Amino acid sequence: QVQLVESGGGLVQAGDSLRLSCAASGRTLGNYAMGWFRQAPGKEREFVAGISWGSISIYYADSVKGRFTVSRDNAKNTVYLQMNSLKSEDTAVYSCAASPTIEQLTPTPSYRGQGTQVTVSS
Repeated sequence: QVQLVESGGGLVQAGDSLRLSCAASGRTLGNYAMGWFRQAPGKEREFVAGISWGSISIYYADSVKGRFTVSRDNAKNTVYLQMNSLKSEDTAVYSCAASPTIEQLTPTPSYRGQGTQVTVSS
């Protein structure tokens, strides 16, 4: 079993930055890709970013391209999401996920964490 635990969420103002972390524990993920989803109240879950095991392949949703950066440290079993120039529409619960490939992160990843709340005030 794999556990994914997110941290780093909080309340910030529009224009601020925030960095989310997701630590994986339990069974080794091997060469799994990892990524981030978000879900705002009343909206569908959105796949925000994904990164392959060796960080060669990276995906961003158009809504965050140029503002968010996904990265990972395989030695620490951790994936990060650096969020800059935050907007009120970025307010959501952010959860990390893991699957064998980026393509397999959607629609349903193999593993997904509980999430951390990000609130951006305007």
